[in-house]
Amino acid sequence: MLKTALFLGCWLFSLDAGSPLMGAGLDSELQQRVAAIASAHQGHMTLFAEDLATGKTVAIEPDTPVPTASVIKLAILFEALEQVRSGKAHFEDRLTLTKADQVPGAGVLLFFDPPQQLTLKDALTLMVVMSDNAATNLVIDHLGLPDINRRIEWMGLHNTHLFNKVFSKSSPALPPKLEAEHKKFGLGETTAREMASVIERIYRCELGTAREATPDDLQLCTIATTMLGNQFYRDCIPRFLDGWNAPETGSGTAVGNKTGSLDEVRNDVAIVAAKRGPIVISAFTFDNKDQSWRADNQAQIAIANAAKAIVESWSPEGLAPNEYKPHPADSNRP
Repeated sequence: MLKTALFLGCWLFSLDAGSPLMGAGLDSELQQRVAAIASAHQGHMTLFAEDLATGKTVAIEPDTPVPTASVIKLAILFEALEQVRSGKAHFEDRLTLTKADQVPGAGVLLFFDPPQQLTLKDALTLMVVMSDNAATNLVIDHLGLPDINRRIEWMGLHNTHLFNKVFSKSSPALPPKLEAEHKKFGLGETTAREMASVIERIYRCELGTAREATPDDLQLCTIATTMLGNQFYRDCIPRFLDGWNAPETGSGTAVGNKTGSLDEVRNDVAIVAAKRGPIVISAFTFDNKDQSWRADNQAQIAIANAAKAIVESWSPEGLAPNEYKPHPADSNRP
């Protein structure tokens, strides 16, 4: 009988594949609360969340394709980990920022005087922490857009695609179906469930096909989760969670996340280190009535309220920031 030991710092959950905890499924009471938040949102919300300790879930149209905006950068980050792991790329690789690379939108490289040299690790850090679009394009060029999409396919994500570089005026030739989706979704498409699986892979350090994460794998995943934990944009999932019912000094973050925003889009995908065990939350909003860029944007508040309801229900004792770290499972998914 397969047993999976979930260990995170001082937590140890022994979950038996035949026990009620595994595949516990939909949390009906919480589902009603989250559905009410989604229904009140002035736009469209999709969501998938899972308590990784119990298997409980909540879901609002979790398999509906949605625009990723910058959340697709999680898939780029995962491919970077795989290429560094295999030796195809290295964190120390030098990337050169030119004037042509300085696209608008999020980030700081737009304001640097080119040419500038960055390491791959520097560019990844800016891509995740600041959602820097110029850094993202440097990373895409270095890793290869086809390689990123092949990795997405390898993960079994049939509704997730990165269509082109950020603010790119040219795009690779696409089959008619994908071309139609590109026109509809822009930079990328995904579903709440599929993007939840990407951040879960990073958190569980499920790299390659090895059945167990090596010490080198854990080092890579620690770098990635550190980037996510230092996310600058914290107005969605972390909004009401940062510092909630947790030690006030020296404890660091308990939430690692990656956001994605356009005028009518607000998205956030996160891993939350809670006292009862880790929680994955993946929330997407689009066709939003409030298209402002204020901190109190209605879609951001809706995502924050949903995240707060989920974490308070599954871990009423609060968060465990000292336990925010990669947690490998016993074996990887194919």
